Amino acid sequence: MSWLTPNRRIGLLLAGAIFALDQFVKWLMLGPLALRDREVIELLPFFDLRWTQNFGVSLGMFTANSVETRWILVGVTALIALAVFIWMMREKAMWDIAALSLVLGGALGNIRDRYTYGYVIDYADFHIGTFRPFLIFNVADAAITIGVVIILARSFFLREKPSNTETDETGSSPAET
Repeated sequence: MSWLTPNRRIGLLLAGAIFALDQFVKWLMLGPLALRDREVIELLPFFDLRWTQNFGVSLGMFTANSVETRWILVGVTALIALAVFIWMMREKAMWDIAALSLVLGGALGNIRDRYTYGYVIDYADFHIGTFRPFLIFNVADAAITIGVVIILARSFFLREKPSNTETDETGSSPAET
């Protein structure tokens, strides 16, 4: 299995770990902490656990108002997760694989919620007084966001530089000088 390089194996393990952590924390919210019944657990002056059922996707967009739209969202997000998995299996650089595995693990966690409950369980409420710089989120959302930020940063700051053998600053190739 030459396609399953050590870096890709690590990426799959990381995606699995993110999925497992996300599901474990959601189990804590539903089970031992009974957050659904309590609605809010104040932890710090700037961070609470707050029960939220997210029927939409990113930023609450594309809300699933019916059983049909719920399954459409499950299908579309599963296709996106499949595309991320294929992309991850084609990458070689560990940073790219790690970023994609964060996205994949988070996506799988949220897909499982939507499949199981019909909504995604969100609970992490970061706030400064009444100001909330983020919507209420979960481990999966945080992993997806961090993965996307890494992918964007690498694409903006680590672009391949053109080789000096093509042209110099005057526009002529080295063979012409």
